Amino acid sequence: MDLAYIPSPSTGVLHLGPIPLRGYAFCIILGVFVAVWLGNKRWIARGGTAGTVADIAVWAVPFGLVGGRLYHVITDYQLYFSEGENWVDAFKIWEGGLGIWGAIAFGAVGAWIGCRRRGIPLPAYADAIAPGIALAQAIGRWGNWFNQELYGKPTDLPWALKITESANREAGLYHPTFLYESLWCVGVAFLVLWADRRFKLGHGRAFALYVAAYCAGRGWIEYMRVDEAHHILGLRLNVWTAIVVFVLAVVYMVVSARVRPGREEIVEPRSRKPVETQKADGPEDAADAAADTEDADGREDAADGGPDDSDASGDSDGVEKGAGNGAGSAAKG
Repeated sequence: MDLAYIPSPSTGVLHLGPIPLRGYAFCIILGVFVAVWLGNKRWIARGGTAGTVADIAVWAVPFGLVGGRLYHVITDYQLYFSEGENWVDAFKIWEGGLGIWGAIAFGAVGAWIGCRRRGIPLPAYADAIAPGIALAQAIGRWGNWFNQELYGKPTDLPWALKITESANREAGLYHPTFLYESLWCVGVAFLVLWADRRFKLGHGRAFALYVAAYCAGRGWIEYMRVDEAHHILGLRLNVWTAIVVFVLAVVYMVVSARVRPGREEIVEPRSRKPVETQKADGPEDAADAAADTEDADGREDAADGGPDDSDASGDSDGVEKGAGNGAGSAAKG
């Protein structure tokens, strides 16, 4: 008799009156919210403006969802296009099935479009949202718990996950790989936050660190899973993907650190009107305009007191005249 285990929900859908609330979709939405919230705080801390992260997320999130679903359907096509299967199920995203590799790749395309529209460098934006993405993955993995999917090998550990019997799964106690990956992603988020603060990562290196750290964990967690998957040379496809992406991320960090060390000084360029036509919309704008005017006056004074008061040929009369004027000014003061 098993005295300790993690129970699975009896259903993945909660009904609020006539409205069905699916656990998988709720976890995805909550993860996106957390990613945008944390990314916004980090973006402002780096010198960006509030709301920019959310504006770009409007492009990145839909692209990411489409990419994640495409990767899953393509790599597990037998679940939808084999004999006896219904291809329409490929569109039922609420039943689970998002490949993180496709989600990140397509999400990056959407983010690039959003960044380009605002004149923002994509690497700087990626660095800001990197730990938020890791937390979003940690939250999103609990959607697999609601759907009773992506569990590991049978185990009798106290934290084993209890799976109930259905048409495509056998009842029993299994490794909760969804929980392992969720906890790993939380650790990745804190690692990126610490490293970014300690080493001032920039030019996409914080994002590359997140990718490399996630792949390191995904490799051993994927090896524990027992769900059907394609194999290449004895390893699951996602293990090979994790290895390749890990190597690429590490190479990027090394090369980027040598080519573009440090962090971006400006992450979100702001347009400025000429001083003489600039309106002071508020205290900050008024202060900027005053500072610009003082700088302009200082440059004019320097110009007036420079070439006009001294002769380039080093004429002694000019020097004596300048000295006399200076003494007279001092006496008046």
